[in-house]
Amino acid sequence: MSIEGYDLLIEEFRFLLEVEKPKVAEEKLVAAALGDRSENADYQAAKEKLRFIDKRLFYLNSMIQKSQIIDPSRLSHERVSFGSSVKILNLETDEEESYTLCGVLESEPENGLISVHSPLARAMMGKAVEDEFKVQLPLMKKEYEIVEISYKNIFSLKKNIRTKSR
Repeated sequence: MSIEGYDLLIEEFRFLLEVEKPKVAEEKLVAAALGDRSENADYQAAKEKLRFIDKRLFYLNSMIQKSQIIDPSRLSHERVSFGSSVKILNLETDEEESYTLCGVLESEPENGLISVHSPLARAMMGKAVEDEFKVQLPLMKKEYEIVEISYKNIFSLKKNIRTKSR
C-alpha cells in the first residue's frame, strides 16, 4: 500500500477510536438512563453503532498490522511494478486500456486502479514496454502488449477517498 493509503487508514482508525466511539458510547449511556432497554430504540441503535465501530476498528487494525508500505515514486517504472501506470494494447481488438497498480484497499477498478493481486496486474508485473503477455480470465484468455509505463500518484487518480465522515 502507498504511504497516503496507510495514512488514511491511521486517520480513520484514530477518528473512530478517539472521536466516534466515545461519542456513541455517551449516546448509549444517555439512552440507557431513559428506562427499559429492551424497548428503547435509541439504546438499541447506539448499541448497534458501537458494534459496527468495533468491527471496523478490528478490521482497520488488522490491515494496519499486515500492511507493507511502498513508496512507488522511488521505483524506476522501467518495468511494471507497484504504482506503475500502464497503457496496454489489446492485441485482439486493437483498443488501448490504462491501469495503475495499487494496493487492495486503494483499488477502484472502475477508475483504472487495480490491485496488484488481480490477474491482469500479476500478468503485467515485471514486463517492459513492447513486451507481450497473456492473462487468463474466467471465460477467455486475452493477449496484450505494454505500450507505455509511467508513474502517477495513486491518490491523484482516486475518486472514492474514504474520509472521517464516511
